[in-house]
Amino acid sequence: MEPQLGLHELLHVFSFLEARDLLRAAQVDKVWNEVSRTKELWRQLCLRRWSSYKAPQMTLGTQTWKEYYLCRSELEFRMESGRPEKDFICKAIAGHNGGIDELAYISTNECRFDGQEKSVVCTVSSDSTVRAWDVQEGTEIWSSPLQPAALVNLAAYPRLQLVVTVDKQGLIKTWKAENGREWASFSLPTSSYALQACDHPETPFLLVASAEGVMYTLTVPQLQLLSWTSVFPSSPTSLLCSPDSQWVFASTQDSDLGPKVFYTQSLRCVVEDEPPVSSTLPVLLTSRACWAPDETARLMVMHRNSDNMRLAITTYELGTKQSQKGVDAVVQQIASFLLPDNMMPPHLMKGHGSQVVLLVSGLELVLFTIQGLQLAAFQDHQKPITSMWVDQSRVLTASFDLSLRVYVWNKENKFPVLKSCYHLLGGSHRWASGFTHVESDSMSIVGIEARSIGTSILRSYCFNVQHGSDDCVD
Repeated sequence: MEPQLGLHELLHVFSFLEARDLLRAAQVDKVWNEVSRTKELWRQLCLRRWSSYKAPQMTLGTQTWKEYYLCRSELEFRMESGRPEKDFICKAIAGHNGGIDELAYISTNECRFDGQEKSVVCTVSSDSTVRAWDVQEGTEIWSSPLQPAALVNLAAYPRLQLVVTVDKQGLIKTWKAENGREWASFSLPTSSYALQACDHPETPFLLVASAEGVMYTLTVPQLQLLSWTSVFPSSPTSLLCSPDSQWVFASTQDSDLGPKVFYTQSLRCVVEDEPPVSSTLPVLLTSRACWAPDETARLMVMHRNSDNMRLAITTYELGTKQSQKGVDAVVQQIASFLLPDNMMPPHLMKGHGSQVVLLVSGLELVLFTIQGLQLAAFQDHQKPITSMWVDQSRVLTASFDLSLRVYVWNKENKFPVLKSCYHLLGGSHRWASGFTHVESDSMSIVGIEARSIGTSILRSYCFNVQHGSDDCVD
């Protein structure tokens, strides 16, 4: 090239290239090869491709940014074009003597490709134990002693390596994730209905709703009571914490009582004789809700319309403002639409990005924008869908038909497009009655497979990735 570009000029030109073009440029000569391997070029490619409000932390380990990009690109390539019999290692993990009620990952959701990646899940069961499992190895790491009553729910704090459980009598406990040692306990006056982990970067806390409609705010890990407030007297209350842990949505299903949003700082830092900062949403007969993961305070609520004849989804933006009395909650409606007349009432609801809501109705998975534009509909399962997992790269659904369906996002268009890819099969129809839960991290998928004799096992699928192939870069 005459006149020949200097290293600084080449680096500037290469900053506009995509990964595949950089790999081609590296084959031109020694100088281009050296510039194309510049750390900052590959770092910017990684941040541009995978950064978002709740993106998993990027952990390099002993790798370079280029190696990280190639390995993670290959992982996503295999997620999309996976062959269940070749690209996954499937394990059946048994150990509980009763049914598994809940599971949660207690390993951090990091993409690691330095040989240190590890997926660990925690489960609670009607056999009155909480257990931790190594998903890749398919082995039990630890099990708690038998608890006074059956455990019914759990919440995980991967960053703090903590697990919180609650039993059917309302006894809450925190456990150290690495060894299962009990840390603290707190007894509710009645049974618990909802448990919500709020991993605030500065002050993590726990929200618990009792069956009597009282919401408790507890410190983590000490489980010291910060505040309590009666939300819906004598009514079971559901809780849903926002992505940044600044807001909590509280509702009681199919009730004339309007759902409420609470500013969590007022729950954690209580001012004497002042109620927590909250607002009641102007909707009735709420059935489902979810947060938009790419927004700090965007809430989507499913409810009946004004004449109670049809279901609608309304989207709100939440905020605060200063007033003479202190801080007030501000709720602004930004979108609303009616669901189609021929659609069965959805029983699962999740958000993606800032504009998309996913609904599950019976066998069907349907995607809408928050303005009501239907983007896609899938009917891949043979029996009703029981659980759904949504993250920035894929969607998973579980069903009583003993399969997990894998879908992958394509974000090149104005709205994300979801592609149905393949399914992962469970056990024998003779012994199993289907999947009841599904969750995932960057390297594995785990489902709860219910057995016909009243017990459950974990069914894990770990990606079998050969790291570093340039062919997988798109």
